[in-house]
Amino acid sequence: MTAVFIGFGVLIFLILVVRMPIAFAMGIVGFFGFAILQGLGFDNISEFRWTAPLTLAANRVIETAQEYSLSVVPLFILMGNFVTRAGLSHELYHAAYTFLGHRRGGLAMSTVVACGGFSAICGSSLATSATMAKVALPPMRKFGYADSLATASIAAGGTLGILIPPSVILVIYGLLTETSIRELFAAGFIPGVLGIALYVLAVRWVVRQNPDAGPAGEKSDWNERVNALKGIWGVLLLFTVVMGGIYLGIFTPTEAAGIGAGGAFLIALFRK
Repeated sequence: MTAVFIGFGVLIFLILVVRMPIAFAMGIVGFFGFAILQGLGFDNISEFRWTAPLTLAANRVIETAQEYSLSVVPLFILMGNFVTRAGLSHELYHAAYTFLGHRRGGLAMSTVVACGGFSAICGSSLATSATMAKVALPPMRKFGYADSLATASIAAGGTLGILIPPSVILVIYGLLTETSIRELFAAGFIPGVLGIALYVLAVRWVVRQNPDAGPAGEKSDWNERVNALKGIWGVLLLFTVVMGGIYLGIFTPTEAAGIGAGGAFLIALFRK
């Protein structure tokens, strides 16, 4: 039990004080902790045998790298990167802005809706927050939005990445618990949409209490709205193909991730 507390203390020290990445900190603590728990002492360093911990670490790395199901994670993230490079994140934000931008707090509401749309083709909260920060933060500052509301809308919208399918976290959870990923995606869709609605209402409540926090933008006519919707055809097509194929049983989530990444790459080429 003492070794456990010591290992936990060293882990916290490496993460909070040394600022070491969590993965490397856990790897170091696990490696040396396993060696010590196996009775391999440091009394005579020349006799210290590294066979057991090295074998365990090597097997873990090889097994993880060869895990076919885990390839879905980088593929979904790659799909999101292709979509970002294609400029579809800007199109999502612009489409949401044409419908909501003329209201108080409309840009913050548009940010939340755009985050939800981007989450549907990315699956990563970090990628969603990072992308929408570049897209939405400059316009909100230009219109005089309070930094608290602007950054909060981006941070809150970014959390939708772990709810709205295809979610990387849901994929990892399904693999670890041997739960149907298709059912997890179905279970995460309604909470994701509900989260968008509640975040929009939260923005509405904030600007009602403090109108200066989110000034209204320019109102768009219906021609502009229709043209803006035409710009997000790639997002709708990708989401329909990927999620429709999974729900209909045409292909597995891993195959869907590969098809989505390939489709995003073709869209990026089409948009030059």
